[in-house]
This record gives sequence, structure tokens and C-alpha cells, in this order.
Amino acid sequence: MKPKRKITIGRIESVSFPDLNIFDIEAKVDTGAYTTALHCHQIEVKTENNRQVLCARFLDPNHPEYNDLPLCFNGFKKKLIRNSFGQVEERYIIKTRIRIGKRTILAFVSLSDREAMRYPVLIGRKILKGRFLVDVEFRNLSKPLPRTT
Repeated sequence: MKPKRKITIGRIESVSFPDLNIFDIEAKVDTGAYTTALHCHQIEVKTENNRQVLCARFLDPNHPEYNDLPLCFNGFKKKLIRNSFGQVEERYIIKTRIRIGKRTILAFVSLSDREAMRYPVLIGRKILKGRFLVDVEFRNLSKPLPRTT
């Protein structure tokens, strides 16, 4: 089987989460982080029809893509993850599609309060491995170039 060609991306990239109705949002590419994290708030587990459902609101009210609608997931898990300060915290993990440039990846994404962070999305090396090369000198390399006439 022929390996897929790796795409070069920059330290900041515009990504989309089509299943979550989040499009063209800035993400920090972090080869030091293992998992990918997405900012959300009001995370709660509810019981509906005798099943646990995870509900959360993505981004926050001051973000242009914020829509104040909770999204709920039947399939989710909890995992211990070391945050950027080195502390271990329990986070909820969902499986969803993420689009970086022309490539769409089905990936596990941790839900995290990133309100204090500059970027609402952190792309970790689990998604990067085997797919992307990171050139930290640049930003937004995965966006298609505009057409010229």
C-alpha cells in the first residue's frame, strides 16, 4: 500500500469540525501535546431513556462561531489527560471529524475549558502523525491558494 503524502502545515491552521457545525476556526498546532482539544463549556452528563448522554456548548459567547446550542453525544468516554501546566485532569472525549486543509480525519477530541487560551482548538500529535509535517515558521499553509486570473 502506498503511503499518503504528508501535507505541510504551519503553527496555526484554520480547521473545521463538520459534525459540530464549526467551520474555519483557528487552531494551534502543538507537537508537544498528544491529544487534540476543543474549547467548550457547560459540560454535563444527562440521563435520557436510561442512557447517559454528554452535552456541551462549544466555544464561548464572545467567539464569532458561537451559537449557544448544546450538542449532545451518546458515544463518549473519560480519560486522564495532562494539561499544559503539567496537571492531570479528567476530560470527556468524543469521536468526531476534523478537517485540516483538504484532509478530513475521524479523531478523538478532548473537551476542555480553553477560555484562558489564545486559540480554542489545540491540534495534538496523534492527529498529525503520518499525515502532516509542521513548519513553525508559517501559518495557515493548509488553506488553498486563491485563484489568480
